[in-house]
Amino acid sequence: MIGGGTIGSGADELYNDGSIELVGTDVYASPHTTLVADAHKLPFDDGVFDGVWVQAVLEHVLEPALVVSEIHRVLRCEGLVYAETPFMQQVHERAYDFARFTQSGHRWLFKRFSEIDAGPIGGAGVALVWSIRYFSRALGAGDKLSRLISLPFFWIRYFDAIARGRAVADAASGFFFLGRRAEQAIDPHFMPKYYDLQK
Repeated sequence: MIGGGTIGSGADELYNDGSIELVGTDVYASPHTTLVADAHKLPFDDGVFDGVWVQAVLEHVLEPALVVSEIHRVLRCEGLVYAETPFMQQVHERAYDFARFTQSGHRWLFKRFSEIDAGPIGGAGVALVWSIRYFSRALGAGDKLSRLISLPFFWIRYFDAIARGRAVADAASGFFFLGRRAEQAIDPHFMPKYYDLQK
């Protein structure tokens, strides 16, 4: 678990499953952190983990490709990676927020993994509600007031459930990627086709 200082959305089951030996790393100590470590240089031997969970972390590291390379290194042959990374989101960790990825950019980041599944997390509705809140902040509303201003628009996110087609990924709030460690990187010539295949 990279960025395991807090339990991310949907990760509770990993912590509650006694059959999983979970090692949580983060740049700060917390009740969930097993080891304080920099994800750019993980202090583990090659091929020691069956899986890596990296949720809402890659936008906060200086070199996401280096972190993904470290994930590849510490995974066993055909080990699994699950990642969630934002696309259409405003800055949310102030000075420690560095990157955003389209679905194609996210796929290329994990080019040395075979894709099991990938797609949007939060659609245009979620992104629009975020935008309203941050637009309010830009006009001088503080964080609490801007949250209050965006509250009446909460219902917009429910339209994400009925949105369909190519445009969903083009306006998504973020993306997930579930993949398996591979030895061969994907061919860069495949990337235009990958865009057309996106859900």
